Amino acid sequence: MDIATIIGLVGGAAMIVMSVLTSGGTMGGIIDIPSVFMTVGGSFMAVFIAFPLKQTIGVFKVMGKAFKIPDFGEKTIISKMMDLSNKARREGILALEDSLDDLDDAFMRSGLRLVVDGTDGAVIRTIMENEMNQCEARHMGWVNILNQWAGFAPGFGMMGTVLGLIGMLNNLEDKSSLGPNMAVALITTLYGSMMANWLITPFGQKLIAQNANEMRSKEMVIEGVLAIQAGENPRIMGQKLLTYLDPVTRKAIEADVLKD
Repeated sequence: MDIATIIGLVGGAAMIVMSVLTSGGTMGGIIDIPSVFMTVGGSFMAVFIAFPLKQTIGVFKVMGKAFKIPDFGEKTIISKMMDLSNKARREGILALEDSLDDLDDAFMRSGLRLVVDGTDGAVIRTIMENEMNQCEARHMGWVNILNQWAGFAPGFGMMGTVLGLIGMLNNLEDKSSLGPNMAVALITTLYGSMMANWLITPFGQKLIAQNANEMRSKEMVIEGVLAIQAGENPRIMGQKLLTYLDPVTRKAIEADVLKD
């Protein structure tokens, strides 16, 4: 569970409540069901127009990933690659074939199968980088949906405000209702801004960060596979893969990874 996401949601809600209460307002003053229909419902309907049905509905499942801390197993990648490299140097590349079915990482398995099949290193890199790029493109496609939704929400908030003002102007003879009607009209703008800046855009940014970590792990796999194909010294390969890690993580596992 990603506690940071929970803190952001709960803490953000708490800050909004505190802001309202300390300014002399009430929670009932910022709750308006028609405004919810306009901003949340209206902006989501715009997403239906902009994207296919399957992607529009699936965006909520993707947003759920922001509540998890994915483990792409960088330490496991380095250790496994070094073990396979040592085996290849001792017994030959073909000896790796027996170990392929035991690999949980499908990306690593497919790359090493190309090595066992005697594929040229340049071809292996091209194939694996293309697969990695396609994976990233799919991830960024989901992020694009969130970014578009975040752009629609403030626009629908403004439309709600305009509709509220129209209704207010149609009842100018009732002076006592001008203030309350103006407040309600502005609530839709508030909702649209909250959706974009507190909810949807931050979810997209969290997914971008997760994508970057996954692509880094795939780059490590590519470098490891190519090192095995080229017959590099396992320790040299291990040092090369360690450079992908942040200093704290690298220091924590370097001794275990590079041990004799």
